[in-house]
Amino acid sequence: MFLPLLEELYLGPSQPGSSYKYGPVSNGTVGRRPTLIEPERLKDFGVEELLNGDVKVHETKVAMAPEVVLMDPPKTRRVSEFRMIPRPPAQYLRFEDISAAAFRIQSGIQKTPCTYSRLSKQYGMEIYLKKEHLHYTGSVKERGVLYLLTSLTQEQQRMGVIVATDCNFSMAVAHHAVDLKIPVFVIMPSSCSSPRLRIYRDYGAMVISYGSTGRDSQNHACHLARENGYLYLEEDENAAYLAGLGTVGMEIYEQVPKLEAVVIPAAGQYGLLAGTAAAIKHLDSRILVIGVEPEDFPLLLQSLKTNGPIKDMHSNPNKKLYGDLMEHSLGVNTFQLAKKLVDKVITVSEEDSLVAMLRFQEFERSTVDTEGAMGLAAILAGQLPELKGKKVAVVVSSANMELEVVRQCMDRALVLDNRISKFSVQLGEWPGDMAKLLDVLTREDVRLLDVCHRRHSDKSELFKAKVECVVETRDKMQSAHLRKTLSERYPSICWLDR
Repeated sequence: MFLPLLEELYLGPSQPGSSYKYGPVSNGTVGRRPTLIEPERLKDFGVEELLNGDVKVHETKVAMAPEVVLMDPPKTRRVSEFRMIPRPPAQYLRFEDISAAAFRIQSGIQKTPCTYSRLSKQYGMEIYLKKEHLHYTGSVKERGVLYLLTSLTQEQQRMGVIVATDCNFSMAVAHHAVDLKIPVFVIMPSSCSSPRLRIYRDYGAMVISYGSTGRDSQNHACHLARENGYLYLEEDENAAYLAGLGTVGMEIYEQVPKLEAVVIPAAGQYGLLAGTAAAIKHLDSRILVIGVEPEDFPLLLQSLKTNGPIKDMHSNPNKKLYGDLMEHSLGVNTFQLAKKLVDKVITVSEEDSLVAMLRFQEFERSTVDTEGAMGLAAILAGQLPELKGKKVAVVVSSANMELEVVRQCMDRALVLDNRISKFSVQLGEWPGDMAKLLDVLTREDVRLLDVCHRRHSDKSELFKAKVECVVETRDKMQSAHLRKTLSERYPSICWLDR
C-alpha cells in the first residue's frame, strides 16, 4: 500500500533540460519549486523509517532579500531660508587679457629696449628707461590701438574706422589700420598744422580738413560714421585698448630682473598707468607702481582725494605741451584700477618736465615730449626719495612734438637749468670798454649767444651805453662763477629774471 508513495517520491529529479540543479532560474534568482525529495536523497532516510511512517520532517527556511525601506523625501525649504553667497564681480582687466594681447600684437609691435641710464649714478638709484617712444609713430599707444583693431569684427574692419582728434592715439590708428587693410579716415580742423596733416597722409589715411575747431571736426566725423557705417574711434577705457597698453608691464618685468619700482606717466586717458599696473602687480605685488601727472592738470590725484573720477577739471595746461590732456577725462573703470593698484601719484611742474627733456637729449641722445619726460622729471625734482638705492624702471611714453616747439622747449630748459644767462651792464663810451667785457667772457670760457649795444637809452647815464648779453655756460657751477666775477668787476650789472 506504500508503493504509490514511493512512485511519488521517485518523481523528484529535475526536469529534463533544466540548467540549474535546484530549479529553474527566473530573473537572476532561483525559482521556487514543490518540496519533493529527490531519489538520491533516499539514502539519507532509512526505508524502514519510511515503512513505519516515522519520517523525520526537516523545516527549511528560505532567506528572503532584505526589505528595501524608502527614505522620507527631504524637507522642502523656502528660497529665503538659504544663505545666498554673492559671486565676486568680474575683473574689468585680467592678466589673462594682457597676456592674450601680448601674443596677438607680437608680430606687429616691436619689443622696445629697457636700458640702464647714465643718470643713475647722479641720482643714487638704478634707472632703467623703457623707451616706448621708439615705436613707429613715436608713442606707446600703438600697443593698445593694434590690439583694439584686431579685436574688431570682420564687418567692422570691412566698413572702416574714423578718428577726429590730432593726438598720439589717432596717429597709431592711422598707421596700424592701413597695415591691417582697414579703411581709415582722419577728420582734422583747419587749425591743424601742415606737418601734422602730412604725417597722417604718409601713413596712408584719408585726411579731410573740416571746420575751424576740434569740436567741428568731431561732430562731422560722427555724422560720417552714422551715414556710412564707419566705426568712430576715440581714446577711452576700452578693455582691449587697456590690455594692449598693459603689455608694457610684462616686458619691463621680463627685461629688468629684481625690479623694485616702476614710474609711469599718468597723462592722456590714464590707460597706460592702469594697464601697466595690472600686469606688474599680478607678476609681483611687492613692486611699487608710481604715477606721475602734470602739476597744471592733476586729474587723477584730485579724483583719488574725492574718491571718484572728476569730470571737469578747472585748469588750463599749456596746450602745446599737454595737448593730449585737453580732450580726455578719467573713466570709472580706469579710476578703480588706479585706486586699487597704484601705490602713489605725484605731480611735476612744467619746468621740471622741460629740464627732463634736456637731460634726455644730453645723456640719452633722444628727443622726447613733455609727457614722455614726466617720469624722469619726478626723479630729477627729488620727489621720490624713497627710491634711493633701488632698481627703478621709468616708462618713456612718447616723443611727438613739432620741431619748433622742441626748439622753444630746449631754450627754456637751458635757462631753467642755469645754463643760459642774460644780463645787462652799463659801459662807458671810451674805446676798448666793450672789448674788455668780451675779454672777460672769453677768459671765463663761456659762449656768447647774443649781444645788444644801446647807446641811446632813456635810463642810461650820460656818456654811457647799455649792453645786454646772452651767454651759455657748461653747468650751474660755471654759471655761479661767472656771476661772481662779473658782479665784482661791474657793480652796475643786472641779471635778468628767468
